[in-house]
Amino acid sequence: MAQPQPTVTEVDPVWHRICEEAEAAIADEPLMGGLIHAGVLHHKSFEGALAYRISMKLASPEMSEQILREIADQAYVAAPELVAAARADLVAIYDRDPACHRFMQPLIFFKGFQAVQAYRLAHWLLNNDRRDLAYFIQMRTSEMFGVDIHPAARIGQGIMIDHAHSIVVGETAVVGDNVSMLHSVTLGGTGKEDDDRHPKIGNGVLIGAGAKVLGNIKVGHCSRIAAGSVVLEEVPPMKTVAGVPAKIVGEAGCSQPSISMDQILKTSK
Repeated sequence: MAQPQPTVTEVDPVWHRICEEAEAAIADEPLMGGLIHAGVLHHKSFEGALAYRISMKLASPEMSEQILREIADQAYVAAPELVAAARADLVAIYDRDPACHRFMQPLIFFKGFQAVQAYRLAHWLLNNDRRDLAYFIQMRTSEMFGVDIHPAARIGQGIMIDHAHSIVVGETAVVGDNVSMLHSVTLGGTGKEDDDRHPKIGNGVLIGAGAKVLGNIKVGHCSRIAAGSVVLEEVPPMKTVAGVPAKIVGEAGCSQPSISMDQILKTSK
């Protein structure tokens, strides 16, 4: 007689590590126990904890945490790629940010990570003809995190937004995979036209603090934009641009600038 096969439990190393870190954090600081239990250990999966965290941060008198949680849970069941992208973002932050020492930190504390996951939820809603809910989440993300990403923008995975203050990403912007940007970055338009009017950022690009990239221009893969630059023209792949307006000042300096996070401009003597 055929015997039922034992169920194989799916292994999620990212979630397993987050839970181990959460238990250690409570042992170190018992006063954090309520927050960490509610945010991590109470949940059975990474997506459950993520849905809870987003809903808690974005809830308001106009939209309850319970409603937002149900929306997020629905999205993660219907589109598991949202959770895969969130995992890639979390690992990217751990790998690139020297201030990130645990996988738990972005999930619980880092508004850049949380804001990007809220954008991903809004983007899914917009693509499923739930436009007003998408705009509500955009509004609350801007209010809570100081990050204003239009739900129609297209953003890849492995994204790190460090410090994540005063970030603006326009409606027709496209951001590739493994992009890193610092605070006060704008990917904006240049006027009142309502067609394709925002930048297209290639894979592996590093965008320094305060940089403004304006108009429907391409920024080539693995390039660097120096802090404070205003980019108005196309940037070739694997170059460094700096200045106002930005000009090419050299090569990118390495094969993966968004991962190395090296922002120093090396000048020849």
